[in-house]
Formats: sequence, structure tokens, C-alpha cells
Amino acid sequence: MAMKTDVHLRDLRYFLAVAEELHFTRAAERLYVSQPALSKQIRALERQLGVALFLRDRQGVVLTPAGTELLPHARRVLAAWEEGAAAVERARAAQRSTLVVGMSTSPGRGGLLPAIRSRFTAAHPDAAVRLRQVSWEDPTAGLADGEADVAFVWLPLPDAGRYSWTVVAEEPRLVALPDSHPLAARTDLTLADLADEPFLALPAASGVLRDHWLALDERPGGPPRIGAEIAGTEETYEALVAGLGICLVALGNAPLITLGGVTTRPVHGLSPTRYALAWRTEDSTRPLIQAYAQACRTVARRTP
Repeated sequence: MAMKTDVHLRDLRYFLAVAEELHFTRAAERLYVSQPALSKQIRALERQLGVALFLRDRQGVVLTPAGTELLPHARRVLAAWEEGAAAVERARAAQRSTLVVGMSTSPGRGGLLPAIRSRFTAAHPDAAVRLRQVSWEDPTAGLADGEADVAFVWLPLPDAGRYSWTVVAEEPRLVALPDSHPLAARTDLTLADLADEPFLALPAASGVLRDHWLALDERPGGPPRIGAEIAGTEETYEALVAGLGICLVALGNAPLITLGGVTTRPVHGLSPTRYALAWRTEDSTRPLIQAYAQACRTVARRTP
């Protein structure tokens, strides 16, 4: 005969507590309910199931054969519900929670960040956006170690198979050098002209990105001499002014280092660089990440 019952999760939770404690008072304390209320609830469950689950006597409480049969199923149902509730909470958090945006230098570029943020916030008014500055040693700007949900990065990314991205800007790579440098007087430079110059390099940890900013795959005559390592904008400016080396820089970042004493020149025949918003591919379905990437695409299309 099928049992015509809709047992509540609360009833199973009460049953489980008594079955594990084999003591009504201790079970009641564990559940933060009164002992009479717990006893009443267990009796109601037994009536509903049409069978005794516990034997109570002066020695204490023991499970009946029916109670013993029910125990593993009650555990499974409650565990499955906990998992379901956790999944719902994760989905709820993803809708309204915080999006951490990693970057190593501020994107600038005609108010790109505020424009993206306003579009994103219009679509997700409950979401908070937190910006996170990451050192140049991490070319993924916080994606690799999970510190950021999305990040503004330069391509190529190391371990590129892990990530998806949308290109925000494609810009020429210029060469930055001190005003006093002999090459600063020329406007028609090529990589061959720069071949003997010491270069400023990103930290070794930045891998393929370091190679990209040294133009390793395009320069004639092998890798350059490294004059110094640079891990931030101010360091780069100081190293340029001190004459420790020259470096390549994206057009959009040129204003950050062409302060007093530093100039930039175009390099003919050098491929452009691509600036992108990236995220871990496994997170592609997260609503906030999709929305931020969409806002980014919309703004990038409007930016010359």
C-alpha cells in the first residue's frame, strides 16, 4: 500500500536528531525546540507513517526496525535538500553579489571604465563592482588565482585555453624613450633601429606577455639586452628618465609615461597590441560576467 503522505523536511530533521542522540532532551536542545514540542512532532510523524519509529522506556530510546530502515533515507533526503538550497543560494548570490574587476593599470581610454560601469549597473542595479589593482607580475590581472571575476588584460594571455575574452581596443605599440635619446629625433623608426638598445622588461613571471612587450617574435637578430625590469608605471617612467633602457608601450598608455623627459615614437611594421576584458571560461555562464562583458562590448563599439 502506498503511503498517502507529504512528510515535511522539518519532521525528517526532528526524526534524525532523535535517531542520532537516542535521547529526546538532547535532541530538543540540538534543535532549539522544547522537548514536549519535539515529542509531539515525532508522534505526529509516526501517526502519518502508520508505524512506530522509536521505542521509549525507562532505559532510554531505541530505534524500531522501521526507524532503522528510515534513517539512511532521511539522511539522503536532507543532504540532497542542503545541496539544492546551496545551489539556489549560489545562483542568488551570482545575481546580486559583487563583481571583482582586476587590472594592472587603469584602462583610461576615454572614460572606458565609468561608461562600462554605468551600463552594467543599469542592467544590474543590485550588483556591486569592486576594482582590484594587480601587479604586473600577474599578466592575468587576478584571474589565474581567482582574485578577480573579470579582468582588463593585454593579449596574449598565458595558459590561454583557460580564458575567454572580448577585445576592447587594438592599438599600435609605440617605443618610449628619453627626450635626449638620439633616436628621439627620428620619426620613421623600425624594430631593426631598436635592435641594439637595452630594453625595459616586465617581470619574468609575466611569461608570454613579457615576450610580447619585447616584440620577441618580430624583432630581427635575437632577443634584446635587458636594461632593467619594470613592475609598474612609475618604475617604467623612472627607468626611462634614468636612461636604463627603452620600452614598447600601447598608444592608450602613452600618456601615463610621457611626463617630463620621455617621448614616444611610432615603430613601422610592428603589429598592434590588443587590450581585452577576460574571464575564466568555466565562469562564462555567470549572469554578472555575461552582463559586464556585454556592457564592455557595447562601449568598445562606440569608442573610436
